[in-house]
Formats: sequence, C-alpha cells, structure tokens
Amino acid sequence: MNSLIKLPFEHRFTRQLPADPKTDNICRTVLGASYSYVSPTKTSQPQLVSYAQEVAELIGLNISECRSQLFTQVMTGNEILKGMKPYACCYGGHQFGNWAGQLGDGRAINLGEVMNAEGHHYTLQLKGAGMTPYSRGSDGLAVLRSSVREYLCSEAMHHLGVPTTRALSLALTGDHVTRDMFYDGRSKAEKGAVVCRVAPSFTRFGSFQIYTAQGNHDLLKRFVDVTIKNDFPHLGTPSKTTYMEWFREVCQKTAEMIVHWQRVGFVHGVMNTDNMSILGLTIDYGPYGWLDNYDPNWTPNITDAAESRYRFGHQPQIAYWNLTQLANALYPLINNEAAFQEALVVYVTTFNQGWQKMMQNKLGLKHENEPLIEELLRILSLVETDMTIFYRQLATLKFEGLNLEKTSDDELLAPLIMAYYQLDCLTPAYKQRMGAWLRDYGKCLQSSEVNDEQRKLAMNAVNPKYVFRNYLAQLAIDKADAGDFSMVDELLELFRHPYDEQKDKEHYAEKRPDWARTRAGCSKLSCSS
Repeated sequence: MNSLIKLPFEHRFTRQLPADPKTDNICRTVLGASYSYVSPTKTSQPQLVSYAQEVAELIGLNISECRSQLFTQVMTGNEILKGMKPYACCYGGHQFGNWAGQLGDGRAINLGEVMNAEGHHYTLQLKGAGMTPYSRGSDGLAVLRSSVREYLCSEAMHHLGVPTTRALSLALTGDHVTRDMFYDGRSKAEKGAVVCRVAPSFTRFGSFQIYTAQGNHDLLKRFVDVTIKNDFPHLGTPSKTTYMEWFREVCQKTAEMIVHWQRVGFVHGVMNTDNMSILGLTIDYGPYGWLDNYDPNWTPNITDAAESRYRFGHQPQIAYWNLTQLANALYPLINNEAAFQEALVVYVTTFNQGWQKMMQNKLGLKHENEPLIEELLRILSLVETDMTIFYRQLATLKFEGLNLEKTSDDELLAPLIMAYYQLDCLTPAYKQRMGAWLRDYGKCLQSSEVNDEQRKLAMNAVNPKYVFRNYLAQLAIDKADAGDFSMVDELLELFRHPYDEQKDKEHYAEKRPDWARTRAGCSKLSCSS
C-alpha cells in the first residue's frame, strides 16, 4: 500500500485562500471564504465497480493497489489518508441565463491535491460523498446511473482528444438514495455511488462571480492571483496586464474546447457558468448527450426542453455569453471595458478559425471551403442522419479516377446508406441534392489531388468510430444496477481507442436502436441524471 498511503498531498488552494470559520456541516450562506472544511458521509458497504488505470498512473498510484479494500474505502470517503484535508469550494453562477447566487460544491468533496513525479498537480474530488454547506437542502449524494455516465464519459472524452476532467474510480456505497429523475413526483430509491474525479483544478467561472456579487473585491483579487500563480504560472507575477493576458488565455482555451465538442457531437446539456472550467476542461457531466442524428437544435436536458438554451448548435454562443459574465465579474480589477471586449474577440477568432479548420479536417480537405461545409450541414439536417457513422463512411468513398458526372446519385450515396435512420425519407429530391454535394466534394478532392487512402486515414483520425452513445450508457447502467459491471469495463476499454477499427466491437458503432429513441436515459435526461 506504499504508493497509496504515501500520496504526496499538498494544500496550495486551502493554504493560500481563506476558509469558512464555521465547521458545522449544515447548508448555509458562506461569506468571505473560498471553501469549507467538510467530512464525507460514511457509507455502509462500499464496493469498487471500476478504476481507470491511466488515471491511477497519472497520480503515481500502483494499479494493483486500486483493487485493495483501502483504495475502495478512500475513494468512497470512508477512510481519510494522512495528508488529506477534505473541503468543498464556494462559488456562484448563472443557471439558464439567470444569476443563481451562491452554489458551490453541493455534492463534491475535494480530498486534496497530489503532486506526481513530473511535478504536475492534480486534485482528487469525490462526487456523491455527502452533504456540504453548499448542498442547498439536498443530501450531497449521487446514484449509480449518473455516476456510471460521468465515469465513462470523462475517460471517453479524454481518449477522443477533448479537454476534460478525468475519472479515477467508480464505487457503490452500499446505501440507497432517493431521487426523482424527471421531477414529476415519481421518486424511487436507487443505488448510491461515488466517482473520484481528477483534474489540475476544479475552479469555475462562478468561482470569481461569487466575490463580485458579494462586493468582496479584495477576495476577488486574491482568488485571481492564486489562480494565476497555481494554474497559469507561465504568465508571471499577477498585475493588471497579467489579468488580461490570463483572461485572453481562458477565452482561447474555452474556444478550443467548444470546437472539440462540435467535432465529436457532444452536447453538455447544462452550460451554466458554474459548470465552465477556467482551464477549458469539460466539467460536470450531468444531463449530457451525444448526437445520434445530426440535429443542431437537440438538447438532452429535459429541464431545458422549452427554451433549448443549451442545444448542440448554440453551444459556441453560450460559451461566449458565459465568458462575458466572467468578464463582468473581473471588471472591478481592470476597469477597462475595451480591454475585455478585445479579449472576447480572441474567443470569436479562435473558435471561428478552429471550427473551419476542424470541419476541413473532418472532410479531408486540403483547403477551406466554407460553401461546401455549409451546404453539407444543411443537408444533414433534412433527414435523420447519424453524424458519427456519416463521417466515417464518407472517408470510404473513392474519388480517384471516378467520372463524377457519369456516376448516379444512388451509386454515390450507397456507402452512406448505413448512416440513415429512415430510408423512406431519402426522396428523389434529397438524393439529387446530396448527389450534387458529393459531386462538388469529389471535384474539390480531385482538383487538390487528394489521395483516397491518405484522406481516409486523415479523416478517421478526427472522426471517431466509437462515441459514448446515450443508449450504450443506459445498457451499461442497467447491467450495473443488476450487479453486472462487465459492460462498464468493456466500454472503458472500447473508448481507449475510439478512432480505431475494433473488429470484435462493431456492434458498439451501430446507430441508435429504435427502442432508445424515446426511452428515459437515452433521449432525455435531467440534472439528476
């Protein structure tokens, strides 16, 4: 147990920022403090479901120790190792466009910060480990279904190349938690679970907003200084100039993350400012979803059903809006509106250039071709077209030496047929329009002398074969709820290589089955999902 017991915990965050002087663990307003010391809720019969080997190695853990009883006890909050000082952070945020006041780590407890052999810092955080002062009247616990979703998606996103927090472990608590999944009065007892999340920092946009809302500009400045010192040390000594350099970098990182979301078809579902990472990491996997059929207006969050504020196609604009709220929170430190406006342009420029390049790469083009891209996205919205399968199949088309004018629409579309959900929707008019696009696409490739095989390899490197489809998550949840954890580990292994052909895993790359079209947990989710 040497590497587990001797994890080198540091306390930069808690050492440099003020603690809540109260230690009673009841829900309350916290003023003049960045965090509160808390103790995880003891669980009755913790059981390890799965652990991520790469994350264990990242923080210097011997993977054999991850199978130990001590590891399970620690990662469910039952055992506090020497050097750990559990705490929950205070922050605020805008939720669905409205200021919500104090929020904070309502069901997340930080065990502490580990420095690995390379000198990199990682915070270990238990999600679902019990009530904190920020639980807002709830119990701070989590259920198995939401925990499976967070655990697997965190790792799937990492291997897809999307900036994200990581997940070290998933464990059952042995206790039951009552939840009303869709807030419709049908509560039921579900299996409790805890995920250990890992990230260089869990600081959010809302971490700064709370101090400005409270009028505590001294603590705002102190928090910004600590953030730059700990998480952006390359920027140097904090100053007004440094603050703007830092904000511009946050804008850039956020834009890069959103480009990746759009590339793989990920919909966060609840892009509140308290769910936006200052490091440009995907954080807080709640009612997220993956596009099956390409639909820019789709959101998985039933809470957002009426407005669809956080729909797939609106994510870039929401990120900008959230950055604007962060700028408003930071304004008292700079008092220069023009500087913030200029910095926000960094987001727009980074996203627009990144998105164009990303779409160019998805199509295997040597040069930008905005009209071609825009027409394709219009066509994909006309009928139910599986986004992931479409791009993988598009890479298989052979254009070298092909006489495009003598090739019929049906012949051009043949390799793409498996991407369509309803073949009877492929009307002659649709086929003609898609056929015209494919000819334009083929001519573009032929004029650029793009080699078919090289194009396929390049496209397959950015267009995943396997994504964490909503119905796959539900299947894994159903099995785990019945005591069979095999699919959790099988999917964890599958998503380690999402761009590779895995011959024995082809069934995981299939379209959404009809039974999943409207099933709870597949089509719509809630913030308790």
